[in-house]
Amino acid sequence: MVDRFRITLAQLNPTVGDLKGNAAKARAAWEQGKAAGADLVALPEMFITGYQAQDLVVKPAFVAAAKAEIDALAKACADGPALCIGGPCVGEDLKLHNSYFTLQDGKVAAVVHKYFLPNFNVFDEVRLFSRDMMQGPVAVNGVRIGMPICEDAWYPDVIEALEESGAEFILVPNGSPYFRDKFETRLNHMISRLVEARLPLIYLNMVGGQDDQVFDGGSFVLTPPSEMVVQLPVFDEVVSHVDLYRSETGWRAAKGDFDLHPDAMEQDYRVMVTALRDYLAKTGFSKVLLGLSGGIDSAIVATIAVDALGAENVRCVMLPSEYTSQESLEDAKAVAEALGCRYDFVPIADTRAAVTQTLAPLFEGTDEGLTEENIQSRIRGLLLMALSNKFGEMLLTTGNKSEVAVGYATIYGDMAGGYNPIKDMYKTAVFEACRWRNETHRDWMMGPAGEVIPDRIITKPPSAELREDQKDSDSLPDYPVLDGILEILVDEDGSIADCVAAGYDRADAKKVEHLLYISEYKRFQSAPGARLSKRAFWLDRRYPIVNRWRDES
Repeated sequence: MVDRFRITLAQLNPTVGDLKGNAAKARAAWEQGKAAGADLVALPEMFITGYQAQDLVVKPAFVAAAKAEIDALAKACADGPALCIGGPCVGEDLKLHNSYFTLQDGKVAAVVHKYFLPNFNVFDEVRLFSRDMMQGPVAVNGVRIGMPICEDAWYPDVIEALEESGAEFILVPNGSPYFRDKFETRLNHMISRLVEARLPLIYLNMVGGQDDQVFDGGSFVLTPPSEMVVQLPVFDEVVSHVDLYRSETGWRAAKGDFDLHPDAMEQDYRVMVTALRDYLAKTGFSKVLLGLSGGIDSAIVATIAVDALGAENVRCVMLPSEYTSQESLEDAKAVAEALGCRYDFVPIADTRAAVTQTLAPLFEGTDEGLTEENIQSRIRGLLLMALSNKFGEMLLTTGNKSEVAVGYATIYGDMAGGYNPIKDMYKTAVFEACRWRNETHRDWMMGPAGEVIPDRIITKPPSAELREDQKDSDSLPDYPVLDGILEILVDEDGSIADCVAAGYDRADAKKVEHLLYISEYKRFQSAPGARLSKRAFWLDRRYPIVNRWRDES
């Protein structure tokens, strides 16, 4: 009878579609586990393909290539610990499954298929995969291990079936993306499973950015009756060894690595940095540029970009018009100098005059208004995209969630760009993030410590500066009011009546609702951005562009 078992947890960052690269990472982790005397090396859910691979997994050639890499890994890792890795699998039922492979003795020794397929928020697995019957534990070196995949561990049914069929501990491989305070949600569910099954439970999550999502790691180990004995860091790649031992009352996990997690603000900021860094690295870009207006949104995006990529890889461009204030000119330059990145000055007055002259015969007899304001924004988008094309630098767009929600942005103008780090951060949270970053510096930030965003940028009234004396509050409710209404309508899926019950003016709520719905077409054409909440614009919230319904409550 085996009395001790060592498992190596590989909390790593795969890249979707990079089958050979992901396999190489798995092999390197296996080598570390072998050197440490592990019995088993575990990688997260769908690791061989990266997650989420979306419709790539319904392409037969892709699934076949993934399976070939797994078979090659099995042969390469024959003379050491078992290796467990997630990937797609065509089962005996000839249907596609989200599966977890156990590789041992040069072959695929066992395959477990996911039972509960998530079909909410960013997940669409019911469309991609098929369910299988509940399966029993997998034997590795004489120890029976339950391997419920991600969602399977959120429900008592699968864990109960594993415990009843002889599982001695539980290993849960995950691809669980971040949203604010999600760690507590995961932990509460896993503690429930621990209490129900009375078995050690190992929760293994991946890290890294994929499109809008960031997988935040934070893997942990629970041991009966209810103790957390291992807690890995969030966002960092880590290989950690966990020891389990047989006691008089059953298997238990020994204390191991334990990392304290940062607060919600720091995690949100880290997500925006990680999302941008990985989006660039995984799409083949190394440099970015953005329009630096002297306002708070472009200031925080510039800071995130420098923290993610280093100042030498960030270009900031001021594109002033006659409406750009002296304060904005000074503030934009101050941000670029504080961050240490390149700062270019490209006035748009001559270009605007040429466009105005070209359109004058067609606009004759009409009043100036929003069209002329938007021409300024679109000239800036044109010039920034020209720089992006010329120098191979990805253009970042800088609209916060409040603006994205109500369409307070110009399509083909300031919405132009390849990625938006603050797309899921409300304006009021942007103010908080600026203050926090000025006071905080961490080793993972590539930018300088200290005040990088001048206080005047944070305290002055926000303005698009597209006309004389313009303020955002001319067109929108004040941001605390706007964000409060949006949190009800978007994040909580609430009603106009809910807004009124919360103390907001009904006319304000109706105006925000109207702007929210008529701006859907803009969001369909907007750049992806880092997901911070479980109601981010893209996969979390899918509304029709054509929509005549309005809430009359």
